[in-house]
Amino acid sequence: MINYKHLRYFWMVAKEGSIAKASKLLFLTPQTISGQLSQLEDQLGARLFEKSGRNLKLTETGKIVQSYANDIFSLGNELQEAIHNKPSKRIPHLKAGIANSIPKSIAYHLLEPVLQLDEPMRIICREDNLSTLLSELTEHKLDIVISDRAMPGKTGSKGFNHNLGKCGITFFATEELIVDMQGDFPACMDQMPLLSPGESSSIKNKLMHWLRSQKIYPYVLGEFDDGALMKAFGQRGAGIFIAPSIIAKEVEHTYHVKAIGETTEIIESFYAISMERKIKHPGVSVILETAREQFFLLE
Repeated sequence: MINYKHLRYFWMVAKEGSIAKASKLLFLTPQTISGQLSQLEDQLGARLFEKSGRNLKLTETGKIVQSYANDIFSLGNELQEAIHNKPSKRIPHLKAGIANSIPKSIAYHLLEPVLQLDEPMRIICREDNLSTLLSELTEHKLDIVISDRAMPGKTGSKGFNHNLGKCGITFFATEELIVDMQGDFPACMDQMPLLSPGESSSIKNKLMHWLRSQKIYPYVLGEFDDGALMKAFGQRGAGIFIAPSIIAKEVEHTYHVKAIGETTEIIESFYAISMERKIKHPGVSVILETAREQFFLLE
């Protein structure tokens, strides 16, 4: 029998990335938590963490345990809420996996219609790399995965890609950086600092190929799997960065930058991946319908 106190300690350490941070939130000494984690690892017969600099990184087994712990404690919180509020019936869930290459505002716009359904629905979001999310989808721990690339055909997993839409990309920079640019777009980006999406993004290679085809050679100052972090660096003037054109106005307003140009020669596509060809889940259905009718223009 798993000791759920040990499991909660593990869960907090996994969320915070270190025993020291978790100990402050749990009001326990780091030595106490470390000892409890060791007991849990002994009970499970596997290591749950490995060192990554000053922080702890989940092992593959640790990721599996974290996934189950997320469900366990989410259900426990729901139980407490149900006892307190005494609802007439249990609120249905939509468990959505969001690939970490998806811009947060895109994810919000896609999921927001679920909150407008006549019957209330709780949204549970999981953000991770696509491979991990697809594994959880095939284990029926998720109802849908939203990604910027289709489910690979050679994974051996059964699943269906639902095209949400596509759009071009827009380039952004601070006003201070724009002053140093010469010429019109896109030539003005030559020899300028660029912040690039990381390897987890489907658009990185397209971006680099397009720049070479235009004979534009910026110097890549950084690569980011997290689009929000890339925008934060861009907001500080570290370099030019990109975002889907459909959220261009939003990016300008939120990060106080200017759009310097856009192209439809680089297309960013978005997909909903499910285990069902014919969608039955009402939350997934409204996401597909809204995206196709209002959010993106499909070819």
